[in-house]
Amino acid sequence: MRLLVLLLLLSSTAFAQDIPFRWDELTASDWPKALEKSNRTCILPIGILEKHGPHAPMGSDLIHVREWSARAAKNEYAVVFPDYFYGQVFEAQQQPGTFALPSRVVWDLLDATVAEIARNGFDKIVIVNGHGGNPQLLRYFVQSQLEKRRNYAVYFFDPVQDPAFTEKVNKVRKSDPSWDQHGGENETSTLLYLRPDLVKQERATQESGVNQKRLPSLPNLYTGIWWYASYPNHYAGEGAKASKELGKLLTENKVEALTKALKAVKSDTKTLELQKEYFDKADKVGGR
Repeated sequence: MRLLVLLLLLSSTAFAQDIPFRWDELTASDWPKALEKSNRTCILPIGILEKHGPHAPMGSDLIHVREWSARAAKNEYAVVFPDYFYGQVFEAQQQPGTFALPSRVVWDLLDATVAEIARNGFDKIVIVNGHGGNPQLLRYFVQSQLEKRRNYAVYFFDPVQDPAFTEKVNKVRKSDPSWDQHGGENETSTLLYLRPDLVKQERATQESGVNQKRLPSLPNLYTGIWWYASYPNHYAGEGAKASKELGKLLTENKVEALTKALKAVKSDTKTLELQKEYFDKADKVGGR
């Protein structure tokens, strides 16, 4: 009898440990276990649908955030929201395959999404971004969380590159890193590592990824057309020089950083405490 009880306990423990991390793969009966195991932490991976040179898939950014999130969640359990590809990508509308929603829709959808994630029991939401056109939007979105009282906190995974790692990468890479921004050696390398079946590397030289410098110098000024002026092919870099070796190096570094970030978020009790303190004080301004 004791043996049977022990086996049942072991079976129950193993089951709890093996629950899926993807939101769409969890059952309703597993939901309480997922909330407990993740310490109410959910990853929101955000990519985009856009051209990545003539050789890489439209969903390159989605593939990246999907893999980073999955691999990090296996290391440090968190629930991963299904692929989300609604971001800022107006600079690519002249290219086929781009999915660019109106800015108001993008904002409202993101705001509603994090609120709905929170309604389902998560009070820590980590945005993991894979698209170069999103950071300004996402930083402002995270700052705007202080606009009104919320019972959840949104974090933006925004890793800073370690100089020692950059030096290590530069020993492997074959192109100039100063203009390797989109569909170039870095991105193509990680795709060769993650999804080589989707990369048509032999096509990488069909178009130029060189900065065209078509906009005259505008000192201390920013304008939205800068990207198109520089890279009308929506391609910046040399994808033909990519390698699986570099892709593995870059991916493992990103996953390691995200794993550390998840551990920090799961153990963080101060952010929500300070957020509540802030809203309590804001509500008392003006004697209300």
